[in-house]
Amino acid sequence: MLLHNILLHSVDKNREQLAASCLDSTITYGELDDLTSRLCNCFINNGIKLGDRVCIYLDKSINSLISIFAILKAGAVYVPLDASAPVNRITTIINDSNPVAILSTSSKVITIVDKLPKNCMLVIFDEVSSLKYQNGVIFQWKDILEYGRSYDIPKVIETDPAYILYTSGSTGVPKGVVVSHRASYVFVEWAYNEFKLLPGEIVSNHAPLHFDLSIFDIFTTIMSGGTIVLIPPEVSLFPYNLASLIVKSKINVWYSVPSILVKMVLYGKLEQLDFSNLRLVLFAGEVFPTKYLKKLTKIIPHALFYNLYGPTETNVCTYYKVDKDNIRDRLPIGKSCPYNRLVLLNNNRIINIENDQTNFKTDVIEGELCVQGPNVMSMYWGNENNNKLEKGLYYTGDWVKRGVDGDLIYLSRLDGMIKSRGYRIEMGEIESVLHDHPDIIRSAVVPIPDVENTNLIHAFVVSNNSSPRNGEKLDEKAVKKFCSKFLPRYMVPTFITFLSELPETHNGKVDKVRLKELASNR
Repeated sequence: MLLHNILLHSVDKNREQLAASCLDSTITYGELDDLTSRLCNCFINNGIKLGDRVCIYLDKSINSLISIFAILKAGAVYVPLDASAPVNRITTIINDSNPVAILSTSSKVITIVDKLPKNCMLVIFDEVSSLKYQNGVIFQWKDILEYGRSYDIPKVIETDPAYILYTSGSTGVPKGVVVSHRASYVFVEWAYNEFKLLPGEIVSNHAPLHFDLSIFDIFTTIMSGGTIVLIPPEVSLFPYNLASLIVKSKINVWYSVPSILVKMVLYGKLEQLDFSNLRLVLFAGEVFPTKYLKKLTKIIPHALFYNLYGPTETNVCTYYKVDKDNIRDRLPIGKSCPYNRLVLLNNNRIINIENDQTNFKTDVIEGELCVQGPNVMSMYWGNENNNKLEKGLYYTGDWVKRGVDGDLIYLSRLDGMIKSRGYRIEMGEIESVLHDHPDIIRSAVVPIPDVENTNLIHAFVVSNNSSPRNGEKLDEKAVKKFCSKFLPRYMVPTFITFLSELPETHNGKVDKVRLKELASNR
């Protein structure tokens, strides 16, 4: 039940089969096994040990896939970084995870090279003639190829961490979700069997590698002997180009957040394209507006559609097969995956929804969804005693109801977290950045639903415009520019509204209900 063993078992049967493609680059199973073994050998011979963190600071590419499996083979923990994130955020995550090595390119790493931990090894996938690095050793890819493919196999066990995915944090600092080999493997094995992936099938990888949807794309595809089509972010900018890629690449299995599918329905000219190869459409990460789902199922009537649900801390914990003849206005998140146990928490009462004695045919039960099982994260990095994980039970913060048919339906969030374009975002993190601006006195951020049934971010600020420190009045453009230095693009507020003061409730808290009303009237 180790993730890298998926490749080791699959390569014997699929050595000449394409493992992955990315634009014009391809790699076979045999090549992937060979190159990851050489890089793993380099890691081990240069002191990388069991449990060490290794950051991947690369654009999505064949090299990023090589990096993942090499790190896992060495018994280390891979930490994928958002290659498009601001340098400040990247360095925050690097400092928090304290990696012993970073895999990157010279053009990317040069922006952070002076801020890396001491004795941090660099593996650069291109020429590094102009790169000056005093803190540790540098290996170019040509150096890696000099290593043999045989290495001393580390004694990894299934409860050891495999990767750390950083998500938005309410304190303004990203949180690292530590996921073990077992936690990921139980999902991968279930997905492989449930969706019946076959050797040679072509599976999309639309999600960035720091997003948990990528776990299915990479490991389930390799388990099946299929081919991963790594889709660079720039391809997604134009829905028609993305839809055309699905057709041109003959993709059989698609997995993404719903907002990407909505954009293709709206702007991808899908009726003009032939999707006869597409047999399975999976989506997760946010609510799929049913009016667009209905259109999509009519355009691709032969495909099966599944709604998958689960926070990063649990990966997928429920699933729902869409009934294309009866698509409900509020799409269910379905029933529990077989590897975990779900309970609802309501007024301190724990309701075991799978074995509850209430009348299953007539009673509708609501509560906060909690998850227990081998798929639950080990901990947040640096916080083994996080209070959201008690005796293996993870409190999702999602309020759901169990319908009379047993399917769960998502209702709302209990805290300030939202989903926007599939990304999980803490409002508090954005507010924390705004508060750091020297000319902003107070701020509050609220989500506003948009036409695609996701969320836009609306920030309200009280500024010191009467006596600004730099002598220039603060405006919307300046606030967005400041935020972009510390936040990824998807977290920069879409709208900025300046107020003389923030509305408050009777107990002195910011009145976010009133702010949402103001935002809706913009």
